[in-house]
Amino acid sequence: MSGFDLGRLGYLGLLLAVLVIWMFVQHRGQLAKSLQQLAAWGLIFVAVLAAIGLWEDIRHTVMPQQAVFAEAGRVELPRAPDGHYYVTLDINAVPVRFVVDTGATGMVLTREDASRAGLHPEDLIFHGQAMTANGAVMTAPVRLDSVGLGPFEDRGVRAFVNGGEMGQSLLGMSYLQRFDRLEISGGRMVLERG
Repeated sequence: MSGFDLGRLGYLGLLLAVLVIWMFVQHRGQLAKSLQQLAAWGLIFVAVLAAIGLWEDIRHTVMPQQAVFAEAGRVELPRAPDGHYYVTLDINAVPVRFVVDTGATGMVLTREDASRAGLHPEDLIFHGQAMTANGAVMTAPVRLDSVGLGPFEDRGVRAFVNGGEMGQSLLGMSYLQRFDRLEISGGRMVLERG
């Protein structure tokens, strides 16, 4: 723990002590009731801290995940609560989460995802241009050494790195057309390859 964290912890402890003392002073005649209220607020505080600390685990448990059926050559992607389909691909052996966009032509990586996959944006040449809902953005063409999805692995896949701001990497038809079948039914996107 750093000195800054210890200072924050000390400040919170002092604040809690002041609140407890104020509560006892205000309710001197009703000590038992005050202790009950203090215990209830303490439990609420601990529950909130636990929920914040475990939020990532809770979110991954509640949200449906992609399912890979290697024997059948099939991948199923559940529709997320926001209505989109998301898939995690291994780009150069690094997991990267994409939003699936059947209306997009290419595979587009954010600068952050490209950097994690070993493509350093400062070494790329942003000479291409793409039209987005937010207007034109500069792009850099790249060739990905490997793209993996469950049992499927492709080599030398063409993609682009977005030169502008983009919240999520985008998976377009240039990759999706590698599958023999793409079907959306019952809140699931099914990708199959023979």
